Amino acid sequence: LAHVPTVYLFRLIGQSEWSEHFPDCGGTSQSPVDVITTQTKYEPSLIPVTPLGYSQHGNQPFTLSNNGHTVIVELPEWMGFRGLPWFFTAAQLHLHWGNGGPGNGGSEHTINGRSADAELHVVHYNSELYTNMSAAMTQKDGLAVFGILIETGDETNPAFNNILNHMSRVRYADQKAFIPAFDVQSLFPEDLGRYYRYNGSLTTPPCYQSVIWTVFHERVQISKAQVSQLMS
Repeated sequence: LAHVPTVYLFRLIGQSEWSEHFPDCGGTSQSPVDVITTQTKYEPSLIPVTPLGYSQHGNQPFTLSNNGHTVIVELPEWMGFRGLPWFFTAAQLHLHWGNGGPGNGGSEHTINGRSADAELHVVHYNSELYTNMSAAMTQKDGLAVFGILIETGDETNPAFNNILNHMSRVRYADQKAFIPAFDVQSLFPEDLGRYYRYNGSLTTPPCYQSVIWTVFHERVQISKAQVSQLMS
């Protein structure tokens, strides 16, 4: 397996063996987690998340790619957010989903044991302390990720069509495509003030424990047809 890129390696060795190849995967602050709401503590200092520049997408297209594990949209560097001791610059967003089988929710995080059909992650790096994502991802205060749970609803969510309508163009690993820029904040739930915050890790190898997680309590909905489109 020595010649296989890291992004594919973890799919071949199986999650139970991750820590043998990626030591951080055996750490004590690994993500995702099941948020048990009765065990959470209210922290009044946690203010609503304030995305900056998310709706100012400009005229340049976004890059959509398939890394062999998920689809990724690269985000322009002027997007970011405040609400932590440092400013975090947006880097990319990506989706996680299941296979559509019974009881097979595709979200990584769960709340009180309940999964969602999919999960959106918006990844940021600490641009006050580190020069880029690669430098930040190995540091305990390096990354901040928004986790948005997605469930099936009755109506089409037009915001997600900005991604879903182009996924067929990156069906295979290493494919890339330019897609029209769009308002990234339209993917978010309305309530940005109610969320769960914890220190965790990347959810796939190398599992660096460098992520400040913000998992929003409010779920967003997409239609059944959109869920099918995601899983096709």
